[in-house]
Amino acid sequence: MRKVTTAVMASTLALGALASQAAEVVNGDNWHPAEALSQRNSVQSHMFDGINLTEQQRQQMRDLMQQARHEQPPVNVSEMDTMHRLVTAENFDENAVRAQAEKMAQEQVVRQVEMAKVRNQMFRLLTPEQQAVLNEKHKQRMRQLREVAQVQRPDTPPDIFSSSTRSNQ
Repeated sequence: MRKVTTAVMASTLALGALASQAAEVVNGDNWHPAEALSQRNSVQSHMFDGINLTEQQRQQMRDLMQQARHEQPPVNVSEMDTMHRLVTAENFDENAVRAQAEKMAQEQVVRQVEMAKVRNQMFRLLTPEQQAVLNEKHKQRMRQLREVAQVQRPDTPPDIFSSSTRSNQ
């Protein structure tokens, strides 16, 4: 349960940070995807690593991020405060924590779907050549993550680490 709570809280904070970081990267005056995005800590922030964008593409991405910022519901701070009170309560109420975690997770799903829509729109702005570079970079990162996961969990069958991406390869 602690892992679920931690994951929900971390992902909520990370997504909010991701949106602001992506906007900052796209809106920056000296926009260099490989440098700017590689400095971010989120997995998704590396989406445009190694992709050279035209000024028009950068502007379109800025516009998409600005629109997404205005349309996206803010992170619900009161829900996080409620979770904190449940976690720090004198008597632990597992059912209440579970319900709160599920509520927060559902809100996170809604935010992630909205950001995925924006990333999809950004992807569609790329030329076929840029898309191919992006897809190859993604495959490289997935291979690296599988290697790290296999080192961290050597007792886990290798197909567990690659089952969700097998259809993409």
